[in-house]
Amino acid sequence: MSAVTIAQPMTDKEIAQQSINTIRTLCMDAVQQANSGHPGTPMAMAPVVYYLWQHILRFDPDHPIWPNRDRFVLSVGHASTLLYAMLHLTGVKAVNPKYETLGQLSVTLDDIKHFRQLDSKCPGHPEYRWTSGVETTTGPLGQGLATSVGMAIAARWFAGSFNSNCLITMSMPYVVTDA
Repeated sequence: MSAVTIAQPMTDKEIAQQSINTIRTLCMDAVQQANSGHPGTPMAMAPVVYYLWQHILRFDPDHPIWPNRDRFVLSVGHASTLLYAMLHLTGVKAVNPKYETLGQLSVTLDDIKHFRQLDSKCPGHPEYRWTSGVETTTGPLGQGLATSVGMAIAARWFAGSFNSNCLITMSMPYVVTDA
């Protein structure tokens, strides 16, 4: 008679580490497949991005254009695989040009495999309306910081103008990664 081994449930720390390693692996493999870019920043920033998306950002992957969502603005082109990995792993749904949720993933594993390739949903720098879940197009260094500050000011104004009947005003943190 053989003994049956029952797997022990993973601890929260083990789940977090496996998640971080998965993000790193997706990023490294995408850069390697593209034969373009540097995997160093995505590998180093994976724990930060995991923590932000897991514990801080308020978003609904089934409703990616929910008005009260937090925005993640990524301006570092070499680290754009982080955004694509998180969109895939969190299951963010695709949205069509009419802003209707389609029910399919915004970024599939095949999309990540085609990172930085012609007509890819995962271009070298994130592009708004090209890939659902990308909040703004960024390019030159510093553009993400300026854009996110403007988005935060607009959100604060919007909340102050339209949440006047509420005791609590909308507070939308904008996370920026810029070199």
